[in-house]
Amino acid sequence: MGIGYIVSLIVVGIQIILILAISIPFNRKYIVKEDGKINYKKTTVYLRWNIFDTVTIAVAVYTILCTVILFFLLASGENIENSWVQFLSNQAQAWVIVTVCYFISRISMTLKSIKAHLEDKEDEA
Repeated sequence: MGIGYIVSLIVVGIQIILILAISIPFNRKYIVKEDGKINYKKTTVYLRWNIFDTVTIAVAVYTILCTVILFFLLASGENIENSWVQFLSNQAQAWVIVTVCYFISRISMTLKSIKAHLEDKEDEA
């Protein structure tokens, strides 16, 4: 395993710790859970911009930068033996997976929240 891969794994670990350090307190403060399940009627955080979305945008921009720099390195003739190519390929791959998974889960949670709030409005009428 090259030095680029090892450094990339360390960087991913540090970034994940930072993201969790931001997300866990926010989750505990704003997500209303009853019996271990999210109560979408009482949780309004999914219907507005929040820190999760800001972190996702930051990760997506970082991923795009890694991918563009990787493209330029490969276009200039570098190969996988280069530490930067190793680092950037690992970073781009890891964060694309994280960003897509969060995006899909965010859409799912937003739709569940909208459904719960619409059902709540129908019950009032």
